Amino acid sequence: MLADLTAGAVQDAQSREARKPLATLEREALARPAARDALRALAPGEAVKVIAEVKRASPSRGDLAEIADPAQLARLYEIGGASTVSVLTEGRRFKGSLADLEAVRAAVDIPVLRKDFIATRYQVFEARAAGADLVLLIVAALEQPLLVELYELILELGMTPLVETHSAEELARAIDLGAQLIGVNARDLNTFNLDRDLFGRLAERIPAGVIKIAESAVLGVDDVVHYRRSGADVVLIGEALVTSDPVATLTSFIEASRFELPGGALA
Repeated sequence: MLADLTAGAVQDAQSREARKPLATLEREALARPAARDALRALAPGEAVKVIAEVKRASPSRGDLAEIADPAQLARLYEIGGASTVSVLTEGRRFKGSLADLEAVRAAVDIPVLRKDFIATRYQVFEARAAGADLVLLIVAALEQPLLVELYELILELGMTPLVETHSAEELARAIDLGAQLIGVNARDLNTFNLDRDLFGRLAERIPAGVIKIAESAVLGVDDVVHYRRSGADVVLIGEALVTSDPVATLTSFIEASRFELPGGALA
């Protein structure tokens, strides 16, 4: 599934490149205002930070929400306390687009993440040209030399890489990169099975000072609290927000993460 999604995303990017050459896209990307500081926005605090996702559909769940106005949804996310908005731009299975990203970027003041199956330099320049502040890199989808190349390009363009992992081996590769923003996805992108406890098993391996993000399997307050107790600085949430009142849901999730662990330490 992951290989198919990545191949499809690359094919679609190649079609766009046929209409807009890389040299033109590079000029557009470099003309953009500087990217927002995602590391500052997602820095650990007394409550969990939330990356709230604009997500219409997924291969595992099918259609989730129509989202006719992604900009309005993003504004609600910001009102509800989200620290970053994630925009799925993959069109085949997730029904997203770069137009969604551009609309969201124009609507909010918080950082915006391009979430897609990124495997080419063209896609990275697309992200910056559309206004992205962060770009997702999925370790499982990339050989290490390409992962390093794309990671370095994202930094060169002033954006922040969010490096997604699903295993101890992938986590080691992310750490070797020097990644400052590491996600652990509970969903195996090959089988699409969920393991909510995967984050807790890997979190202790993540170096101090690196922002730890729990991805997937967040449907209710209990899931947020579970991830927070397991050491998550940030949770990425999609389905639970697009299928509910996003402001009320975000508020309840963030407030639920304000608690003390034994000894008085904040979670």
